[in-house]
Amino acid sequence: MSIRLVFLNLWLRSIAKPMVRRFHGAAQTRRATERLASWVVREPTGLCRLPTKLAGRNALSLRAGRSSVGRIILYLHGGGYVTGSPWMYRGLAGRLAKLSGLEVVVPDYRLAPEAPVGAALEDATAAFDALVEMGYNPNAIVIAGDSAGGGLTLALLSVLCQRGTPPAGAITFCPWTDLTCSGESLRVNAAKDAMLPVERLGDTCEMVLRGHDAADPRFSPLFAEFPDPPPVLIQHSMGEILSDDSLRMAERLRSFDADVTVQSWPNAPHVWQFFDGRVPEARAALEDAAAAARRMLSLPPR
Repeated sequence: MSIRLVFLNLWLRSIAKPMVRRFHGAAQTRRATERLASWVVREPTGLCRLPTKLAGRNALSLRAGRSSVGRIILYLHGGGYVTGSPWMYRGLAGRLAKLSGLEVVVPDYRLAPEAPVGAALEDATAAFDALVEMGYNPNAIVIAGDSAGGGLTLALLSVLCQRGTPPAGAITFCPWTDLTCSGESLRVNAAKDAMLPVERLGDTCEMVLRGHDAADPRFSPLFAEFPDPPPVLIQHSMGEILSDDSLRMAERLRSFDADVTVQSWPNAPHVWQFFDGRVPEARAALEDAAAAARRMLSLPPR
């Protein structure tokens, strides 16, 4: 563990985690999250940011240098389905674009609690379909995301597999895959997790579900079906409260004969990849993810 990661965990535990505990309501959560992110985000040099549209919704296209033609990453941002934005994720997604040599497009999907239940998956599916309509073959698209966006990525993967149009692969960072909150790591890692207070998960689930079944695969892909799945990469922290969401998700995917790679990091915080430019562990994880994306798309290593 690098000394920078030691100090990051200390900062998160002493500043960020107590702040998250005090969040109340979607509006305050969004303001505070965007403010926290503004202190952290570092864009890669040479990043080209292009506002665009996917399925009638705003999106951000990110490129850094020459990008492979005809192949793309669809990135679904995190934020508990309540907060987050393409702009907030320009650092992480931009670095993924630079390391992979691929265009990364981040859609601005609708957020809870204002959006209808299930709107995030509807928007993610529409964004994928819009890329296909633009001329991308499904097997030329890698889908990716982190935290809630990682869960959304896997829910989208289930939809695409069931209709017979799977992507080239899926990459998730610390995915939230079980809104029933049944993972043992929620208890075991409650004190260890440097970033996420377990007591706030219930409030977030209420805003997202609003009385719907928490085991619905639209929200909890841990219970979804994945016929003939493509390769999947899951990166997670062994010390985060959502660790079991990743490990159990990997076993669920393997039950459908998926080729799943799980990378478990011992001392990293939730979605440490977001802190690229701050800690070397973030760069190392993103380098692995970028290489995986190129393999999924049958591209040579960079």
